[in-house]
Amino acid sequence: MIKTKEILIGKVKIGGNNPLVLIAGPCVIENERSTLELARGLKEITENLSIPFIFKASFDKANRSSLDSYRGPGLKKGLATLAKVKNNLKIPILSDVHCQSDLNAAKKVLDVIQIPAFLSRQTDLIIEAAKTGKVINIKKGQFLAPWDMANVIKKVESGGNKKIIITERGVSFGYNNLVSDLRALAIMQRFGYPVVYDATHSVQLPGGCGKASGGNREFVLGLTRAAVAFGCNGLFLEVHKTPQKALCDGPNSINLATLEKLLEQVKAIQMAIYPVRDRSS
Repeated sequence: MIKTKEILIGKVKIGGNNPLVLIAGPCVIENERSTLELARGLKEITENLSIPFIFKASFDKANRSSLDSYRGPGLKKGLATLAKVKNNLKIPILSDVHCQSDLNAAKKVLDVIQIPAFLSRQTDLIIEAAKTGKVINIKKGQFLAPWDMANVIKKVESGGNKKIIITERGVSFGYNNLVSDLRALAIMQRFGYPVVYDATHSVQLPGGCGKASGGNREFVLGLTRAAVAFGCNGLFLEVHKTPQKALCDGPNSINLATLEKLLEQVKAIQMAIYPVRDRSS
């Protein structure tokens, strides 16, 4: 594991010599009730296991496969739901922003502004997001090599912001397929910032179902365990109460019971390989 800069998100510390952080939630906000319910379940599991937790959900997925795909409740309603999660449960919030015009409203609620993988080369959006002063999580584009992220990081830094997280989510491998190269985790950690592994998007099959993306969730557990053993600073996982009924990214999401068992395993792996990182005992 390569030691990186420590980034503070509320009371959560990621990078440095800190324990593994979990970023988890549904792909998109489906409704307020289910979002709050899932967030409570995630908070309970992570508190029981002493794993630092950041809740994630999208208010508007502007990069869907089809015009018919569900995008979410939109900026105003979606941010209102995320604000309730943040205030009621006292947990940090992450969401992706696709448009510069959404940044002013989003920065009032979000603790972490995420730049989607498809927009990881969108210079103006990245610089304006950096200027909000919020922590910026950049998802590495499926079309980028890990060393290409050095240029993306410079864009954020040019906005006067060095609160950066990088997320690996697989690389394009032929048509409608992704593959994970775990070497990317170490390569990107050399830039000095924490690196997160997105196990659920790494098993996505982009556009694999024609008008929607498919996925191979059966590979999520093994890839997650491998990434933690390799030394990532955090995990990004899409979780849904009933993945088969999810309105977005169901084929690559996992349920709460699977998540709990997985977190028990990765915590044991972390303790075995990087015991100094666990400060919960």
